[in-house]
Amino acid sequence: MRQKIIAACGARQKVAELLKEIGAKKTLVVCNYVSEEQKLDDILLHGGLSFTYFKDFASNPLYEEVCRGISVLSENGCDSIIAIGGGSAIDVAKCIKLFCKMDKDVNYLQQEYTDSGIPLIAIPTTAGTGSESTRYAVIYYEGKKQSIAHESIIPDFAVLDAELLRTLPLYQKKCTMLDALCQGIESWWSVNSTAESKEYSRAAVEGIMHNMKLYLSDPEDMEAAERIMTASNYAGRAINITQTTAPHAMSYKLTSLYRLPHGHAVAICMPKVWKYMTKHMETTADPRGEGYLKAIFCDIAECMGHASSDECIAWFENLLVRLDIKAPRGTMDEVTILAGSVNPVRLKNNPVKIIEEDFMSLYRSITAEG
Repeated sequence: MRQKIIAACGARQKVAELLKEIGAKKTLVVCNYVSEEQKLDDILLHGGLSFTYFKDFASNPLYEEVCRGISVLSENGCDSIIAIGGGSAIDVAKCIKLFCKMDKDVNYLQQEYTDSGIPLIAIPTTAGTGSESTRYAVIYYEGKKQSIAHESIIPDFAVLDAELLRTLPLYQKKCTMLDALCQGIESWWSVNSTAESKEYSRAAVEGIMHNMKLYLSDPEDMEAAERIMTASNYAGRAINITQTTAPHAMSYKLTSLYRLPHGHAVAICMPKVWKYMTKHMETTADPRGEGYLKAIFCDIAECMGHASSDECIAWFENLLVRLDIKAPRGTMDEVTILAGSVNPVRLKNNPVKIIEEDFMSLYRSITAEG
């Protein structure tokens, strides 16, 4: 089934109709917080629908927590799933959907992934990850990040309700918006980009650039919030095709080492990586060549309102200052840890090869070491 996207202020009011459309008898609602629970209770009760909640998971969800969610699904006879929340809630719901029909006596991560057939509705409460429209999920097993990927975990319905962004703290709005902007940029220059993904990237970047000021300054401007949420979804659809590149690959250890929100960590990597790539385009890993990459960098800069990559990079650095998104100060030992942490698999999508010793200088630059 091709994903259906319902986008409008108040769109979550349609959830009861969607559940009836798919013939759901009892639904598992996966959410982090009581506030999200309250946003669905009345809708489901008024619709005469049976449901139960699963909230027993962390912001960086663990494999064991997903297993508990599967038990709740099974014990309550649930035949469908709703995820309402940020990326972690949606990731947990995706994994519950993917694993729930597998052999519970064998590690789910070691089994072949197949479509369980359980319908999934995703209702994001942030505008950032675009997870509601991707085939990816992240959980942690024995302290290590596990990237899950399967076409069947793209939610059947993505419900984009900008009203859910109204009460987000300003810092969270900044971080999630920056994550979406970086995803749009990274997907655009990825070696895996296609004509379709580049259309999504352009829509994401344009939408954020044109609406970020009002979105961050006026929480009551639902038109700006709706456009940012739509842009975030486009960014998600773009990386669903291409995956992310070096700024994301470099961000994960920054997040864990300094306890930075994901979008914050990605954003402080973005201008440093982009500047590095403009100086090393001759080592492009994209088979379309150096000329193609130069043109892509120009297209991105132009979309963001600038005449060149250098201008755009300077603007991005100034944006971080204006938004008070600061880099941590790192020690040399921490820089060494960071440089050794980058996942080479994610770097395969990057359009310019980055050699190992250059990660040291990049992280020194990011963390203001030396």
